[in-house]
Amino acid sequence: QVQLVESGGGLVQAGGSLRLSCLASGLTFTNYAMGWFRQPPGKERQFVATISRSGGTTYYADSVKGRFTISRDNAKNTVYLQMNSLKPEETAVYYCAADRVFGYSEYATKIRGEYEYWGQGTQVTVSS
Repeated sequence: QVQLVESGGGLVQAGGSLRLSCLASGLTFTNYAMGWFRQPPGKERQFVATISRSGGTTYYADSVKGRFTISRDNAKNTVYLQMNSLKPEETAVYYCAADRVFGYSEYATKIRGEYEYWGQGTQVTVSS
């Protein structure tokens, strides 16, 4: 079955960096656009970043532009999220997700409902 396993979360001071990884199995990785979402305590899950099947197209939430970078290694079935200059309000559970894309290899979406598969999440805590 499809599994998405996130890793790399933890406790970091404000202004610090973390790199999240998400290893996918049970699917043909290159058929999927990949996304990162986060859910702060008591809030809804929100879009962070997405990357197309080829890796040639990326989109970011306005709040993370210039600080976060999404990338993927199709040979390793892995998507990454490099997070720099972290802020306390970015404390959340971070989830990766997979969206099956037919045809256009540069398609990527910010819409949570379009993602078919989700990981269990990894906790990121940013202390002030």
